Amino acid sequence: MTTAFTSPLPEEIDVLWERRTELTPDHAEARDVVVGAVDALDTGKARVAFVDEATDEVVVDERAKRAILLSFRVLGMAESAVGDFHHHDRIPLKTRFDGVRVVPGAIARWGSYLAPGVVLMPSFTNFGAWVGSGTMVDTWATVGSCAQVGENVHLSGGVGVGGVLEPPQASPVVIEDDAFLGSRSMVVEGARVRRGAKLGAGTILTSSTRVFDAETGEELARGEAPAWSVCVTANRIKSFPGGDFGMPCLLVLKRLEEGQEHDKLALNDLLREHGVNA
Repeated sequence: MTTAFTSPLPEEIDVLWERRTELTPDHAEARDVVVGAVDALDTGKARVAFVDEATDEVVVDERAKRAILLSFRVLGMAESAVGDFHHHDRIPLKTRFDGVRVVPGAIARWGSYLAPGVVLMPSFTNFGAWVGSGTMVDTWATVGSCAQVGENVHLSGGVGVGGVLEPPQASPVVIEDDAFLGSRSMVVEGARVRRGAKLGAGTILTSSTRVFDAETGEELARGEAPAWSVCVTANRIKSFPGGDFGMPCLLVLKRLEEGQEHDKLALNDLLREHGVNA
C-alpha cells in the first residue's frame, strides 16, 4: 500500500481543474495560483513524482500535473528572444540555475527543476522534469515533461527520456540514482531504470518491454531495468500466423554488486564482448 501523500501545492489547483474549460489568460486570480504552483516545481519545492522509500512505488502528485496543464490555459502567448533566436510560446525558458553548469545550446523550460551540480550540455529539459545533483545531461539528450531523473546519472549523447502529461495520474519515466544510459537509448511510457542500472547504446525500454535475465532465462518485471545491472536491447522469437519474428526485449547481461561503480572501460569491454557499444 502506498504511503499517504499530501501535495505541497494549494488545493485551489484542484478547484481550478474542475473549471478548466472556462479558464483563459484573462483570469488573473487563476493565473496567479497556477504560476505560484509552477514556481514551486521550478525551485524544487514540489515535484511531479517520487519513489516512496517505504513501498518502493512511484507516487505521482496529480495536483502538480494539473498545475502544468492549467498553465497552458491561463498563460498567454508571448514573444521572447535569445540573440538571433526568436520564440513564441506560453511557457518561458527557465531562469534559475543555482549551481548548475549550462553549456551554450542547452534549453530548459520554466517549471523544470535542476539541482545544484547538474551539467547541461546542448540538450533539452522539458516542463515539469526533475533532475538530481551530479547528473550529466549530455549533448542532444532530451528529458521529457515530468520525467524524474535521480542523482549522479549520466544521460549520454542523444538519449531520449520520454515525457507524460495526461492523464494526470499517469506515472512518468523514473531514472534512479547512479544510472547510466548509453548513447541513443530511449526510455519512455513510464518505464523505470532502477538504481545503478547501466543501459547499453541504443537500448529501448517501454512500460511493456519484457525483461529477461541472460544467465537464468528468468523473466523479470516488465518495463524495468533492474538495480545494479547491465542491460541491452535484444530480440525474443515469437510465433505468429504469418511466421516467426524477433520481438524486442531487454536483456540483463550482468548483475553488479550493490553500490558498485562499474568502470566505464570495463563497461565498454563487457558490451563489446556481446557486440554492443556504450
